[in-house]
Amino acid sequence: MQKHYLADLIEPVIEGLGFQTVRILTIGEQNPVLQIMIEHNDYTKELTIDDCAKVSRCVSEVLDEKEPIDGRYTLEVSSPGIDRPLTKLEHFSRYLGYLIKIETIEAVEKRKRFKATIENVSQNGEITIKMEDTIYTIAYDNISKAKIILTDELWEQYLKSHKKKDN
Repeated sequence: MQKHYLADLIEPVIEGLGFQTVRILTIGEQNPVLQIMIEHNDYTKELTIDDCAKVSRCVSEVLDEKEPIDGRYTLEVSSPGIDRPLTKLEHFSRYLGYLIKIETIEAVEKRKRFKATIENVSQNGEITIKMEDTIYTIAYDNISKAKIILTDELWEQYLKSHKKKDN
């Protein structure tokens, strides 16, 4: 099963429903789990369980018809959560100033792992981060994994945004 083939099947369905794909991940070999993380196109809107269920039903129909996965599998559709993965260049721009973990493919100044704050994202795809007092520039194409780190400040921000919605 090719990752791109799955994305080519699934992403148009998700986009047609008004959502964006954050990540598609297959976990395990026997009875694999197909994990799909989504968010609203208007990422300021909160994702609901009903949204995930709707996407799951529509994606299931396509997967049942095309059968890209051999045998049994489990489909999970979820929100990326507060400590979300950063899988697109635009995610790095959206989360400027946030503390993140990054793993690179090739070493950058003799390092492959960073816990740093996003300082800047250039139009040519370079991400500038600050770790302690050192600035690093990492090409987006050199990133193998990145995610936001849950901090007390991030949690407080999340709680404040939900209080406003509840009022």
